[in-house]
Amino acid sequence: MARNTGPDCRICRREGVKLFLKGVRCNTEKCALERRSYAPGQHGRSRVKPSDYRVHLREKQKIKIIYGVLEKQFRNYFEAASRMRGITGTNLLALLERRLDNVVFRMGFATSRTEARQLVLHGHITVDGKKVNVPSALVKPGSVVAVTEKSRKNPGIVQAVEVAKSRESMAWLSCDFEKFSGSILSVPTRDQIPLDVQEQLVVEFYSK
Repeated sequence: MARNTGPDCRICRREGVKLFLKGVRCNTEKCALERRSYAPGQHGRSRVKPSDYRVHLREKQKIKIIYGVLEKQFRNYFEAASRMRGITGTNLLALLERRLDNVVFRMGFATSRTEARQLVLHGHITVDGKKVNVPSALVKPGSVVAVTEKSRKNPGIVQAVEVAKSRESMAWLSCDFEKFSGSILSVPTRDQIPLDVQEQLVVEFYSK
């Protein structure tokens, strides 16, 4: 996941949608987008008709920011998706969803993808019983992702799990919060990916 050194809430305001970069905070009244629903900066409230290029670019940037990948990484994902059978845009999102840091976040062991990335990097996560410290590792259907035994009392992880228990689990994942583990049931389909994005615009952007 690419590191963002600027204010996360400023990014959400620029894109005009919640990207859930701050975890639990994004669902509270403290969310910057709730308080100031216009773009940041001196001309944030100006009404400018965006060009087609800008619309396509912003959609690509939005997806990159959500998953925290760099331009070269994102392009590689797109090229891999274009070589797969099926709809390229859907394939792209499915590949990004299967990143280990995203899977950890989706399972509820972290409140944001940034937190999930840290858990993976610091050796708190195993895949099929083996420690994996590469956030971009793709998790295959049938694999079991779990928090290591000694990390299950980590306050951050415990808090994240408590939050996750109150929300509906992802259809393509199976989670056992008592054992701090979960498994990948299948490759996610588009209707199983809760993202308000237009991936077809990304396909059109790279096709120009």
